[in-house]
Amino acid sequence: MALPTDFVTRTQALLGEAYPLFEAALQTTPPVSLRINKAKGTPIPQGANPVAWCETGFYLPERLTFTFDPLFHAGAYYVQEASSMFLEQVIQTYVKGPVRCLDLCAAPGGKSTLLAGCLPAGSLLVCNEVIRSRSYVLAENIAKWGNPNCVVLNNDPAAIGEALPHFFDVIVADVPCSGEGMFRKDSDSAGEWSVEHVQLCAARSRRIIHDVWEALRPGGLLVYSTCTYNTEEDEENIHYLAETFGAEPLLIPIPEDWQIGGPLRYAHPVYRFFPHRIPGEGFFLAALRKKEEEINPRKAKRKKEKGKAMPAIPTQATHYLQTPDHFQFAWRGTQLIAYPKALAEPIQQLIDSPLRPLSTGILLGELKGKDLIPAEELALSTALNPEAFPKVELTWEAAIRYLRKEAITLPLEVPRGNVLVSYQGYPLGFVKHLGNRSNNLYPAEWRIRSSHLPEEVKLLGADEAQ
Repeated sequence: MALPTDFVTRTQALLGEAYPLFEAALQTTPPVSLRINKAKGTPIPQGANPVAWCETGFYLPERLTFTFDPLFHAGAYYVQEASSMFLEQVIQTYVKGPVRCLDLCAAPGGKSTLLAGCLPAGSLLVCNEVIRSRSYVLAENIAKWGNPNCVVLNNDPAAIGEALPHFFDVIVADVPCSGEGMFRKDSDSAGEWSVEHVQLCAARSRRIIHDVWEALRPGGLLVYSTCTYNTEEDEENIHYLAETFGAEPLLIPIPEDWQIGGPLRYAHPVYRFFPHRIPGEGFFLAALRKKEEEINPRKAKRKKEKGKAMPAIPTQATHYLQTPDHFQFAWRGTQLIAYPKALAEPIQQLIDSPLRPLSTGILLGELKGKDLIPAEELALSTALNPEAFPKVELTWEAAIRYLRKEAITLPLEVPRGNVLVSYQGYPLGFVKHLGNRSNNLYPAEWRIRSSHLPEEVKLLGADEAQ
């Protein structure tokens, strides 16, 4: 891989004698890592080695054929670069009880799914992505992870700061950056790099934090991260936030043998990952505490009530969840949603705000005529009552046909109506069984689009597909 000349010159100045080791590491094959979903009971992968700083993170001995692994689509695991999993250490160190947490620049959902798994029980996780197309990918991955305590937004950071003053206890901002730390995994990004782009990204990151700062409560926690090496986007921005807002950079205790680096400029506690020191890609993280200050009460903007009468909640829908008494049921147009009663107040604030929620809690189903068609999100939720529907276990071949939204045949003895299909015990979604045929209810926009199979398909927990 050819590195940009200016990048080489700048990074040599940062790393000094260590630069040759760094450059050599960029020519090696990147490690493959994932996080298992403990809420779905996913076992540790065979032959995997643990990621030191993440309880559910593991390095795989080889890359799997993720697209053709039904467990990937079932939300049994999430493929994530290991360095990014360090976010868990911030949560373990500074978050001791239920919080309202915002993942500000969340797509495609790596850090959101990590937060959904490691935030204290009873926390509310709000995942936001400003780019519309990417926000749908985020909503899909959050749905597959299955945590009912999540809301997905599609808003600019400034809109969030304006609509929700002092609403969040924790804001995670994995800001858009120049991507230097991903050169090894994405060699095309090296060709797009420039000093001018670095400067643009540094300024944009400051603007993003400025825009959302009001949404963080006094004393709240900001986690700032990038996947880049330069100091303009990293240390200099942390220093800027400390000077401008009086934010306090926080120490995260870590063992020396993790080989995580420290600051290359200023003396603030920051955490750097280099591929010649750790098995992972380039990553930078800092945690900052917002200073305590007197809050001047300011009413958040609210949507105007439309006053349209909503239909009653269908009785059968209350049986879709394992603990229906713990959930609030509500209509969103023709869609029926459910969210935890314990989080009803903050979720209602989000619903009433001018913000654009793409998903709230669990989408149970959609009303079509007099029928409530169960939603894919319900099948994938950890709150699903597995006894609410007849179930059919699929082979790998049938599961792939289902995930391609192709027709599948169910045994004749299966009751007609909505049927839950699964693979290795993990729910995949629903079909409408009509007796001689079945309608595949898998969302068209989620389907596997590839029409061919690789010669060898390697799956989690199996040598290969049969």
